[in-house]
Amino acid sequence: MRDLLETSFRTALEATDPARRVAAEADRLDPPPTAVLAVGKAAGPMLAGLERAGLRLPGFGVTRYGHGVPLAHYELLEAGHPVPDAAGVRAAERALELARALGPKDHLLVLVSGGGSALWCAPWGLELEELQALNRALLASGATISEMNAVRKHLSRIKGGRLAQATRARVTAWLVSDVPGDDVSTVASGPTAPDPTTFADALAVLERYRIDAPAARAQLERGAAGELLETPKPGDPLFARVTNRILLANADLLEAAAGFWRETGWRVLLLSDRFEGEARELARFHAALVGSARAYGFPDRPPFVLISGGEAAVTVRGPGRGGRNQAFLAWLAYFLGPEGVWALAADSDGIDGNSEAAGAVLRPDTLARAAELGLDLRATLNRDDSHGFFDALGDLVVPGPTHNNLNDLRVVVVEP
Repeated sequence: MRDLLETSFRTALEATDPARRVAAEADRLDPPPTAVLAVGKAAGPMLAGLERAGLRLPGFGVTRYGHGVPLAHYELLEAGHPVPDAAGVRAAERALELARALGPKDHLLVLVSGGGSALWCAPWGLELEELQALNRALLASGATISEMNAVRKHLSRIKGGRLAQATRARVTAWLVSDVPGDDVSTVASGPTAPDPTTFADALAVLERYRIDAPAARAQLERGAAGELLETPKPGDPLFARVTNRILLANADLLEAAAGFWRETGWRVLLLSDRFEGEARELARFHAALVGSARAYGFPDRPPFVLISGGEAAVTVRGPGRGGRNQAFLAWLAYFLGPEGVWALAADSDGIDGNSEAAGAVLRPDTLARAAELGLDLRATLNRDDSHGFFDALGDLVVPGPTHNNLNDLRVVVVEP
């Protein structure tokens, strides 16, 4: 069963290859683009897709360290993620410089994927070190991606539609979405999209999660008081020359995984691509479905496979390692108890939280095996060390960089 679970993950990734999708769509660009910028964990494959289609344009890309791919024509830079660094600042400045140099007759193609918010940071009103500290606090706070990006957009000169605002060219943005609901203003903090959030919204996020960031707070307060220019909003005339289009999304990943399981003879319940919230509560929900299915045949009678996506969050309180997918599985084991399941939860970019794993595999005998090794699941959860738990069991999923970013895949095999 473990082989089936991991094969379903690999199959779903292969079916949603960004290079193949970009190459297939490139000849539909009208008018042809005159320049290109790419940002995010899928920047390399997206530029490779342009090369396959024969497009050799001025421009460059930036991706996370270790996520580069060989390219014949395009330069692909690497920078820090999830915490931005100086290389990301330089990449953002260079992107803005290219955009500003284009005229009304030009057509700028922007290839955007998840991770772009850190890779194009362009701090505004605070120093890089202060922005780095803020990002660490946000990542550990349990805030949703939309909440985090509301803050990031208002502390950047490139996010929240400001890249589109910086150029006179026509802009077409193709997006590989890693956010629940595929909101184009949230993917990579929406560099080419209208921003419905405000400085006041960003301040509210800091208040809600009790984040101590004096420099950021001061900048946001100036903006909320009307002393700074807001991000361009929906209805702004500048977006008449901007097209934002989702090329691939979490739903495509889930459908591909569902197709794999159906072909192997399993019934599939495809839940949702829009789950958000604490990994603990998401695990509680999935455990409840498993329990009711086994007891009452609702929502279906086993055997069948549950598939879901979206992006959980973890409010970090302990010193351990992990990620939202490993935490989800650890909590699922906790809520199910001895009546366990086979399950996989993994991040499609190959990196889950602060670990080298994409996620892990849960087995029906996980708790029994953990007891034999002297592992205390509850203590693991209190330390936020799901990575250490699954590492000790040999149940991590470690594919390395996948050069994609379509959010999470969760597969739960419900047997009688």
